[in-house]
Amino acid sequence: MLYVQQSLGPGEEILMGARFHWMYTVRAVFWILFGLALGIGIGYGGIWWIISTEIRNTYADLPPEMFDQVWHRTVLMHGGYLQILWSLHPVLRFAILGFFLIGLFFFAHLMIIKATTEIAITNERIIYKKGLIARHVGELGVDRIEGVSVSQGVWGRIWGYGTVIIRGMGVGEVILPALIEEPISFRKAIQEAKTLRDRSKNRSNAPLEDF
Repeated sequence: MLYVQQSLGPGEEILMGARFHWMYTVRAVFWILFGLALGIGIGYGGIWWIISTEIRNTYADLPPEMFDQVWHRTVLMHGGYLQILWSLHPVLRFAILGFFLIGLFFFAHLMIIKATTEIAITNERIIYKKGLIARHVGELGVDRIEGVSVSQGVWGRIWGYGTVIIRGMGVGEVILPALIEEPISFRKAIQEAKTLRDRSKNRSNAPLEDF
C-alpha cells in the first residue's frame, strides 16, 4: 500500500485494504503448469512416435511382454530421451518451447498485476491504483458511492473470495479485480466509511449553540 499511504490527506485513515486471494496465485501458477504439460505432452508424443515406429519396423513379431525391454534398449541406442527430443522436427521443438513461454507470460502478467495493484477504502474515498510502467489511479469519494454489491460463485463462497462492484454517481459501475479476499468485509468497510462521512457532515452542519 505504498501509493495509498503516500496519497493520504490530513486526518485521512485507511479503514481496509483489499488483498488478492491465494486462489489468484493458484490461477497464475496454473498457466505455467498448463504450458509445461502441453509441452511435455507434445515432446512425449514425438518420442513415442519415433521409438514405436522403429520397434514396429525392426521387430515385426515382438511379444507384448518384451515391449518395455526393447523400448528402453532403443532409447539407449538413440542416446537417451533428451537426444531424441532434440532430434524432433523443428516445428515440434518450437511448439514445446512456445507453449511453455505462453504459460510463463500469463503467469508473469497475473503476478505483475497482483504486485502493482493497490485497493483501499479510507474514511473519505476509495483508491484503486494499478499498473507497473503506465500507472492508472482511480479515486471515488465516499459521499458519491450509491451502492456496493458482491459477486461470488460457489467456490467463492466456500473459499472466501469474490468480485466487488461499486456504483458511483457520475462514474457508473467500478468493478474491482476478481478474486478479492474477504469481499463482504470490504463492502462493510465501505459502509462504515459512508457512516463516518455522514456523521462528520452532520456535525459540521449542526447549528452552534449559545454559551
